[in-house]
Amino acid sequence: MLATRIRHWKPVALATAAVLVGLTASTLTATPAAATTTAYDDTYYADAIGKTGTALKSSLHTIISDQTKLSYSAVWNALKVTDQDPNNSGNVILLYSGISRSKSLNGGSTGNWNREHTWAQSHGDFGTSAGPGTDLHHLRPEDVQVNSIRGNKDFDNGGSSFTNSGGSLTDSNSFEPRDAVKGDVARMILYMAVRYEGDDSWADLEPNDSVTNGSTRFHGRLSVLKQWNDEDPPSTFEENRNEVIYDTYQGNRNPFIDHPEWVEAIW
Repeated sequence: MLATRIRHWKPVALATAAVLVGLTASTLTATPAAATTTAYDDTYYADAIGKTGTALKSSLHTIISDQTKLSYSAVWNALKVTDQDPNNSGNVILLYSGISRSKSLNGGSTGNWNREHTWAQSHGDFGTSAGPGTDLHHLRPEDVQVNSIRGNKDFDNGGSSFTNSGGSLTDSNSFEPRDAVKGDVARMILYMAVRYEGDDSWADLEPNDSVTNGSTRFHGRLSVLKQWNDEDPPSTFEENRNEVIYDTYQGNRNPFIDHPEWVEAIW
């Protein structure tokens, strides 16, 4: 069952916006992580409650690093469960397009869906090896051609529509997801920045406020991702996905789905 959560929350505004290249937890005063849910705050997140800034980020890193790692081939079947269309059990919902497509149409051809790395593989050079390359918390089904259009672009507002866009936009150096999943994308990117801190042979992934990150270990644009997190709270679909990954596959959670207000507490 889904944990009972408070769905209406109001992020705490920082006194001054501070976004640094290569992240950094805010040095300003932020509200410490508080217990607002009934299922996990006294258990899974117990060590994080009451912390803020770098201390909260470090505590969450320790908590969510305890996970089972999948092979890249196992991701195919996992996505058929985590992203199943609630209205059609034979289909998955494509992230950027919003299209419901047959689970059987997974592959690399036109009309198929494949495995989109929301945190682009080249941003940290982790490829598809077990670890960040197979972490379900940022892997989603997407149309092959749309996946190619997104490429390794950073996230930002603006751009033009394209075939099967579902409302998503793109330009020469950035990609804007459709409105219904803007918060999902933000929370996936920030999960990756907390989970992968460079202490397990992978790059130290961090958000910044750039859209020209190319193949560096950074992903942007942080100020826009924070805005999307505020404007698009976790949906039932997103919460259920978090639960399935925790219960069935990896044994870890995306803390920003359970506590979207913790984004402001860290950044």
